[in-house]
Parts: sequence; structure tokens; C-alpha cells
Amino acid sequence: MKLLEQLIDIASPSGSEYHMRDFLVKYVKDHQSDWKVAPKILYGDELQDNLILVFGDPRTAIFAHMDTIGFTVRYQDQLVPIGGPDAETGYELVGKDAMGFVDCTLRVDDENQLFYDFPRAIATGTTLTWKPTLKLDGEYIEGPYMDNRLGIYNALKVAESLEHGVIVFSSFEEHGGGSVPLLVQYLAQHYPAVRQALISDITWVTEGVRHGEGVAISMRDRNIPRRKFLDRVLDLAAQSGIAYQLEVEGGGSSDGREVHHSPYPIDWLFIGAPEDQVHSPKERVHMKDLIAMISMYKYLMERL
Repeated sequence: MKLLEQLIDIASPSGSEYHMRDFLVKYVKDHQSDWKVAPKILYGDELQDNLILVFGDPRTAIFAHMDTIGFTVRYQDQLVPIGGPDAETGYELVGKDAMGFVDCTLRVDDENQLFYDFPRAIATGTTLTWKPTLKLDGEYIEGPYMDNRLGIYNALKVAESLEHGVIVFSSFEEHGGGSVPLLVQYLAQHYPAVRQALISDITWVTEGVRHGEGVAISMRDRNIPRRKFLDRVLDLAAQSGIAYQLEVEGGGSSDGREVHHSPYPIDWLFIGAPEDQVHSPKERVHMKDLIAMISMYKYLMERL
């Protein structure tokens, strides 16, 4: 789990997508000699803070978002949420400003206003994130940012044996979207054979999606993927022998939302392990579900 620990640590103290991108670029360069295919590594100003890895002759893309929920320091000791973090008094937060490292606690008042407790003022605009921790608790892995560090982890494990495909590390999913239209356009212009996308993200435990019963294949969320592509993936999943469960929701979304609304003919499907204690410092995922997620992605990327 060393890689996952590194992915969680990189959330702090910056919470910035470009720090994660730079870590991933270095990781790929350091490890690609051990992979089945060394990918073409695409990044730079043209792609902003995003990263694209191209393997062989791709037909299918994996999208995994890199951004981090957290808080922005406002004025005095006030905080503004980034994304939708769970907020409870006493949660430990970290960050860094011009005066140095910050290790503070979250405070929620009776009106649900957010504040930090720290001996000095923290510079306005500073990003604060959960204090990084990772714990293996029996059959579960627990810590902050399982969503979506496990989505990134899954993509990197698939990369080890991937012969043909694209892995896209996107940004801003937790912030309301923004980078995926650029990335889909780039793929359409430079790799027009890519007409399919799998969304490597973490979903939620519900009354119909449970811990330990396999990776969740989402038949729909706020958006509904094209049925022809969904049926094809479900047929392959049934043939795989890998544990999976079906998810049906009327709300929520991920990078699939922006693929769905793009003007390009790219099908999409969300496939991810379920977690509970969502967007808290104690997100929890069953190891069986993570293993099933990695296995399912490897199986599908060979056949789609």
C-alpha cells in the first residue's frame, strides 16, 4: 500500500491538482520500464493541470479525477468548503502558508458555520485538507480521500499490464467540473478511435450497494449512459467471473457527466468500489471490492 499512502500524502499540504499531476508524471517515468507497454505521456500548458497516458492503439479511455475536497481559509478564522466535505468539530486539517506548516482543527458552530482553531491567523486563500492517515482495519482500508485516490490507484495498477488504451487523470470533478470537456476534445482530435470511457471513481454504500460484494457497475446516476454500451459491458462483466453489483441512482455524478454532455460520440460508464463515511477523514472501502475493481478494469480494457 506504499503507492496509496503516497497518493494520500500528496493531498497535503497543497490540495493542488498540479502537485498530484507532477507526482504521477514522475511515478510513470520511474515505473514504466516494468510495465507491459511504456505509454506516451502528455501534459503541459495545453492540458492545464491534467495528464494523459496513451498506450498502443487506444479505443477505450479510463478517467480518474485527481482533485481534493477540503476547505479554503476566508477571513479571520472562517473556512469555505471545497467540494462537499463532511464537517465535524475536531477533525484535523493541515496546510501551508507563507509562515509555515499548518496543523489545526475544524470547528462547526451552532449555525453550521465553519472555522479553524489554530494559535495564529492562517493566510487568506490557504487550502486546508484532511490530515493524511491510512489504516488497514481487518478487511477494510480506511482514511481520507479514498474518493478518488483509489480511482487513481486503480488506473495505475491497470497501467502495469495495459497494451491498448488511454488513461486520463482529470481535475475539478469535486469542484463542479471543468477539465473533462477539454480532455474529451483533445482525445477526439488526436485519438478519434477512442469512443468509449470507463469512469474510475469511488461510489457510495447504499441499501442496494454493499461492502464486500464486488465492484459497483452504475447503470445510471443523474445521467443515463447509452444502453447499447451498458449492455455490452454487463455481458462482459457476467462472463468475467469477477464479483460485481449493480447500482441505480437518480442523483450524483462524476466525470461521466461531462463526457455525457460533450458533443463527441464517446460512450461512458461509471465503475467503482463502494465506500461509506463519504468525504470524511475516515472513508472506508472493503479490500475485496478494490481488488474486484482492479480486476474488472483489466478484464474490460482487454476486451472493449
